[in-house]
Amino acid sequence: MITRRTAIAAGLAAPLVATGRAGAQAPTRAETLLLVQEYGPNSLDMQGIGASQPVNGVALNCYDRLLRFKPVPIPSGGGNQVSMTELEGELAESWQVAPDGMSCTFKLRDATFHSGRPVTAKDVKWSLDRAVSIGGFATTQMAAGSLEKPEQFVVVDDKTLRIDFLRRDKMTMPNLAVTIPFVIDSELAVKNGGGDPWAKDWLKNNVAGSGAYKVESWKPGVETIYVRNDAWTQGPLPKLRRIIARDIASPSTRRALMEKGDADISYGLPPKDFKDLIDAGRVKVVGVPIPNGVWGLYLNTKTGPFTDVRLRQAVAWAVPYEKILQASLFGRGVDMSGGPETPTVAWPQPFPYRVDPQKAKELVAAAAPGGFTTTLLFDAGNATVAEPMSVLIKEALAPLGITVEIQKVPGSNFRGEIAKKTNPMVLNRFAGWLDFPDYYLFWTMHGNNSIFNIASYQNPELDKLVDAARFTDDKAAYDRDVVRFVSLVERELPMVPIAQPTHDVAMQKTIGGYQFQPCREPDFRYLTKG
Repeated sequence: MITRRTAIAAGLAAPLVATGRAGAQAPTRAETLLLVQEYGPNSLDMQGIGASQPVNGVALNCYDRLLRFKPVPIPSGGGNQVSMTELEGELAESWQVAPDGMSCTFKLRDATFHSGRPVTAKDVKWSLDRAVSIGGFATTQMAAGSLEKPEQFVVVDDKTLRIDFLRRDKMTMPNLAVTIPFVIDSELAVKNGGGDPWAKDWLKNNVAGSGAYKVESWKPGVETIYVRNDAWTQGPLPKLRRIIARDIASPSTRRALMEKGDADISYGLPPKDFKDLIDAGRVKVVGVPIPNGVWGLYLNTKTGPFTDVRLRQAVAWAVPYEKILQASLFGRGVDMSGGPETPTVAWPQPFPYRVDPQKAKELVAAAAPGGFTTTLLFDAGNATVAEPMSVLIKEALAPLGITVEIQKVPGSNFRGEIAKKTNPMVLNRFAGWLDFPDYYLFWTMHGNNSIFNIASYQNPELDKLVDAARFTDDKAAYDRDVVRFVSLVERELPMVPIAQPTHDVAMQKTIGGYQFQPCREPDFRYLTKG
């Protein structure tokens, strides 16, 4: 009998087709990695509108950026993570910040695109111009590091580019190392763009990069196959020559493939499966607490019952933090309750709330005698974690007189739903790419009211503190402002932090070289296979 699992295993065991230059030997089994994942990229262009989370993996592996984050060991072992305050060159051979701190000049190393063209400063400028102009998430992410205008990117010569700063912003340089500002073969893109100055349709379906891997084939909803770019010189040549990333919706099937040794690596399993795999010990699981990441309960501050801060505080005293951590996340996270009265200079950090039903009841009795009915929304794509979380919250609020109706929204509609900013309660996991407290609050609580400001929270005092922290180079002033704005949101509670989740990956014991990236997509460039 041929099952789904045996078919997948047979597909990997089939002869591998030679790729690359004529006469090149086909990758061996030891040079080929099978990744099984819930879903793959819906596009090949991370800057494009509507790109899904896995498109970050395409950008990470198939394109280069000027800079990248420096790898450092994961404290608990199992590989590396990155230091978001330490940078090293990728396409940049060197860089120099001007004495006045208002520009930086980059010298490019000798590198070639997959087309064979040399990478030039003109390509870098065109790519950065595109990122700040294309709109949507890409442009907002660039603006988070004060990269806002094409005029900021100046070609000095073929191998030299200068970036002029709009203001002193400590996030500008790290923001050049996230996946968004990748460098595109501009001549190839424009040639095939059909008159679109940013070649959006063409780049959605084609890669025009210089990265360590090329996309050999892409079948949305089925699989993406990557092959090594043997001409890559922006780091050590990867050991793996071929990556097969297969889309398998069923987590039980993905887990079975890992347990049987038929797949090499898997991301995105439910926390219970990762815990079971750890306990069984047949495969290794590497976990990293997600930097700048929080599972939080957002409470609408502009409409509905939670416009009253006392009700938001009541919820914070009622949420069953430890129960959620164990029953929903199976211990794969960090509890965000019971923190000190005076916060530290960190994010995320535990708020000074813990389960206290009496305090919660008193607040509800004062603010809404007789109680009320409300709704709690979550993304159905996160149902394995969010649904038990929602049920536990519903059960905890019922004794207070708060009746909660739970609503699941399909993942494809979730962002559109939260953009309405009309839902009283939303359960969501948000993780910022840069590990700064002010960065997180800029996205989720700042008056710019981005899509991730789900609570529609607007407070000029908070905005002033966050903006001051973003743009100061005075550490003492920065620390003071962070403590002040974290104290403010602890009182105001537009979002009740529940847990900092762990990003887990399961891999066979023969797999080495794991590197956690802020975008939380697999970095194939450093993986090895024994």
